[in-house]
Amino acid sequence: MSYQPIEDYGIIGNMRTAALVGRDGSIDWLCWPEFDSPSIFASILDRARGGRFAITPVADNVVNKQFYWPDTNVLITRFLSADGVGEVRDYMPVGPLSQQRGFHGLLRQVTVVRGSMQFRMECSPAFDYARIDPTTEMTGQGARFHSPNLSLVLSTSVPLRREGKGVAATFALSDGQQAGFVLDAGDGACSCPTDEELGELFRDTADYWRRWLSQCTYRGRWREAVNRSALALKLPTHQPTGAIVAAPTASLPETLGGERNWDYRYSWIRDAAFTLYGFLRIGFTEEAAAFMQWLGRCSREVGPAGPLQVMYRIDGSAPHDEQVLLHLEGYRGSRPVRIGNGAYVQLQLDIYGALMDAVYLYNKYGTPVSYDLWVYLRQLMDWLCDHWHEEDEGIWEVRAGRQQLVYSKVMCWVALDRALRLADRRSFPADRDRWLRTRDQIYEDVMAKGWSASQKAFVQSYTSPYLDAATLIMPLVFFLAPTDPRMLDTLRAINRRPSDGGLVSDSLVYRYDVSRASDGLTGQEGTFNMCMFWLVEAMVRAGRDDASWLNEALVVFEQMLGYANHLGLYAEETGPNGEALGNFPQAFTHLALISSAFNLDRALGRGT
Repeated sequence: MSYQPIEDYGIIGNMRTAALVGRDGSIDWLCWPEFDSPSIFASILDRARGGRFAITPVADNVVNKQFYWPDTNVLITRFLSADGVGEVRDYMPVGPLSQQRGFHGLLRQVTVVRGSMQFRMECSPAFDYARIDPTTEMTGQGARFHSPNLSLVLSTSVPLRREGKGVAATFALSDGQQAGFVLDAGDGACSCPTDEELGELFRDTADYWRRWLSQCTYRGRWREAVNRSALALKLPTHQPTGAIVAAPTASLPETLGGERNWDYRYSWIRDAAFTLYGFLRIGFTEEAAAFMQWLGRCSREVGPAGPLQVMYRIDGSAPHDEQVLLHLEGYRGSRPVRIGNGAYVQLQLDIYGALMDAVYLYNKYGTPVSYDLWVYLRQLMDWLCDHWHEEDEGIWEVRAGRQQLVYSKVMCWVALDRALRLADRRSFPADRDRWLRTRDQIYEDVMAKGWSASQKAFVQSYTSPYLDAATLIMPLVFFLAPTDPRMLDTLRAINRRPSDGGLVSDSLVYRYDVSRASDGLTGQEGTFNMCMFWLVEAMVRAGRDDASWLNEALVVFEQMLGYANHLGLYAEETGPNGEALGNFPQAFTHLALISSAFNLDRALGRGT
């Protein structure tokens, strides 16, 4: 059994968990019941042991296609052959009906729309990252898989048989016929929904997604790409708590066969704050309100003198300690397979800027922040005034030791700048004099120590002469004017080919040169998709005085759209052959697409 390319997957979910569905009709990743719960299907990390839920045609010479039901997260996988055309409709029901019935599971509806087709279904869960083989019990209308800590029920009207560690079925359908498979938690008797009930759940779910998307205020040139990115960003928002996870997957490699394999199923303060910016930019405020409530709950767990934690589990607790799963071979042999994330103990000073920028925008475009939240944020700013000058691991979570990272210093400036603006806007009590002095001190520090006269660019750290694409954030957060000579020089330096000392290859942007700027890890990595969209935004802003920058931004943006997969989804990185690398889909990438599409469209004269 071969691995599918990462870009061959689509995603479905219910804002509690999410599943990856391949072009071949196989669900190869699903954690249950939450994003950060152990997996029940993980064949994307080990084809032999990981477990899967596959529905595939038996015939040869079948053409596979995938698309989303318009304006929804309902995924259609089609199989076209000479004898017939079949499709699998995959989704996790959301909306009033699913809430009323208490259904939070997975629904797979198989239909033949022309001719006839024979299918094979295999459901072989592997609980707890394939460390537990559940007991399988056949029932009248399906099967039950259970262990001491988890019980799942597969309901269907299709006759099942025991096969290996799971169940299987072979069934044929003709034009207009359908078969349903429902996987959900439960200990009771299996009950397969009728065709009428399946139709009601589908319509209820599709209506939910369309109602949600109708709030989008973007009307620009790239509306389809922005809408798909918005839908992709909505899936990793955890509806019960308001947390926002960075990606629904774990340990997908940043380079094939390499060790850069991380678990992203947590709520990073930075990623979540940037995601809120993306939502607010196009009219979505509900997610920001929920996240602010979640942040308020998390703040009560932190002492007034302590720093903000880098990331949290969706319930607000600390992430699991990083573990290596030696029994899994990893995606295409990319070891180690990691769950948990050791970066949660790092010091990342940049997160304060991301957070305060999001809070400022939410107060402006959403709902005024509460006094209690302000008191907590004020404590954070006072802490930051005492610690901004320290070394940290920064946005890229390097494992080579702390440094005086330029990006982190810039975002410390952002934190205090937005805190001052918010305090003035709301007349909140604050130590304004101290914050203002510290903010200005940080600015002078960056300009004096973060600029390399030899490189004619802002660099990665005060002691490193190497470029870092994170410095593209400077004009985006109003630290520096986009037409400032130093910013334009930095833009030109980054925009050169790697062979010429730059970071851009065919419009794709590397975070930094891993062969020069050591990050404590071995091997290479792909280009970082979010940085490419940052490059577009920086060029857009520079184009206000020089149209050549704007024209180049348009070309680069269009080229980047071509690197999306067949469903408009992006992973964290793009490899040398255009392949998706890293965890998928990645919130960072989609929120940056939204922001760059918004600003590019406005600069081109249409607005939203």
